[in-house]
Amino acid sequence: MRGPRPAADNQEGPQGFRTLFISLLASLVGLAAGFLAYGLYSLIGLITNRVFFHRLALSIPGIQNSHLGAWIVLVPVAGGLVVGAMARYGGTRIRGHGIPEAMEAVVANRSRIEAKVAVLKPLSAAIAIGTGGPFGAEGPIIQTGGAIGSFVGHAIQTTAAERKVLLACGAGAGMAATFNTPIAAVILAIELLLFEFKSRSFIPLVISCTLATGVHFSLMGKGPLFVVDRVDYGIPSGLPFYLILGLLGGLAAVAMSKALFWVEDPFERLPIHFMWWPAIGALALGTIGYFEPRILGVGYDTITDILNDRLALSVLLMVVLWKSVALVVPLGSGTSGGLLAPMFMSGAAMGGAYATIVNHLVPGAHLSPGAYAVVGMAAVFGAAARAAFTVIIFAFEITRDYNAILPLMLACVVADGVALVLMPNSIMTEKLARRGVTIRQDLDADVFAQLAVREIMDPAPETVPVDMSLARLAERFAGHGPEAPVHQAFPVVEAGGRLRGIITRSDLVAAMQRGTSGDAPALEAASKRPAIAHPDESLSAAVMRMQARGVGRLLVVERGDPERLVGYLGRSALLDAYARRLSEEHDPEPGWPLGARPRRGRSSPPEAPPAKDASDP
Repeated sequence: MRGPRPAADNQEGPQGFRTLFISLLASLVGLAAGFLAYGLYSLIGLITNRVFFHRLALSIPGIQNSHLGAWIVLVPVAGGLVVGAMARYGGTRIRGHGIPEAMEAVVANRSRIEAKVAVLKPLSAAIAIGTGGPFGAEGPIIQTGGAIGSFVGHAIQTTAAERKVLLACGAGAGMAATFNTPIAAVILAIELLLFEFKSRSFIPLVISCTLATGVHFSLMGKGPLFVVDRVDYGIPSGLPFYLILGLLGGLAAVAMSKALFWVEDPFERLPIHFMWWPAIGALALGTIGYFEPRILGVGYDTITDILNDRLALSVLLMVVLWKSVALVVPLGSGTSGGLLAPMFMSGAAMGGAYATIVNHLVPGAHLSPGAYAVVGMAAVFGAAARAAFTVIIFAFEITRDYNAILPLMLACVVADGVALVLMPNSIMTEKLARRGVTIRQDLDADVFAQLAVREIMDPAPETVPVDMSLARLAERFAGHGPEAPVHQAFPVVEAGGRLRGIITRSDLVAAMQRGTSGDAPALEAASKRPAIAHPDESLSAAVMRMQARGVGRLLVVERGDPERLVGYLGRSALLDAYARRLSEEHDPEPGWPLGARPRRGRSSPPEAPPAKDASDP
């Protein structure tokens, strides 16, 4: 008699070959995003030079040197009108700062971004920034790079998970090509888009960001976007001051985040079409820019000046205040532009001003304003976006100074902790939460991927012999008494315990409905091809097989011997395993009694084996 044949897993080929294939696609996405980032940077420079200086050039100038006079008030308004029209007739996805839209595509739209976003988003951002918008190019290029990756993943047959990887590859490559910070770009994609750390995503992501950075090297040079002089970070004596800066950075991040959505709400209630909102916000921007043109435009030159301690205290305080206002009002109106650069500028100015003020109040402190500007820049954005790890590495990559690591780590995590207490959602996820889209940025390990089948299976399942009558089997399904469990399935075995199949309650009912005699043997109604698992497999593989076969249980057999039954795995065992892991996360355990010594060996008694699965449907 032949034993049961193993069920097919219904999986595509080896995962390694799929990873190589996605890596090849990611390399193409990374190159495309690199060239697109250069194109966007050049387009911003072209529009800025033409509008504010009436010349043709591709480098981005400082708008504070413009001589437009009072006309400078109306230039952002013109840009706002164009962006508003593009949003109305081209698509609302071009509104906003880009990263939340990419996050929403991952979570709520199976990583699909419309292809037209790859054209309209950078174009609208270039117009908004080139006409004085105080935004960065990185948010739009992250969304645009993500759109390229999503398009490639949609055009070629991929899974939703693989398309998410390609979207993240494009987004990370866009940031890497903009700032020349490939490591930070990889981490940003993991923290804000992937929410996982696996080889299937990490390998393509690194390849994509590396190639995009290579494009940056070729077209824009090998140096970082911000050239920062060597400074004294004052370690370890300065750590208390960095801790205070972290507290201030967290409060600043919360204030800016709440201010942005405080501005958005009144715009949402305006009785006019949203296409006019960017022009209204731009009018406020132009008015501020008339009095302080330094806050207009992308401001990379001003950020460099702050990081190198070239600005006076009065200018730093002005930047902290008016750059923040100039950011939240136009962005709250629904125009197109990125958050990173303006928040970097405000955070850097806050850090530099803090160090300067402390030096005045504490003559012996000798704090370096440039060092505190670097740390403040990272702390504010890291806390606002809940991306502390990203900005720590980002700041390290632009300074290329290992002495910055300790201050960055301390201030960024302190700022992140402050924001975590005072702000349930980040500046990236608050808008999505208002739309009903929940984003969890924590990278939780997959419980089922960490456990093997043998750890939770029932090693001694109840079985029925092949010749048991269906009538007797019906009694077994019903239980043997008021306290007996009600079973949903039994493995069917022959003499010697060799597995021959599985019979479920539904199999028994179907046999009875066909008119099968109650004296017929159990094997006649049993399934000869049960879904199986192996004891050394991960639970995640077992769950996938359950889903593929549409069953609620697997029979566990030895590898190489599909007739040797060694266990039973049901849904209730899976739920128990997950519940135990949740208990480890949330249920405090009693501490040692006073005076007691810890026991040697195991810290707790071994867990009892899981109960026999008696209620799996």
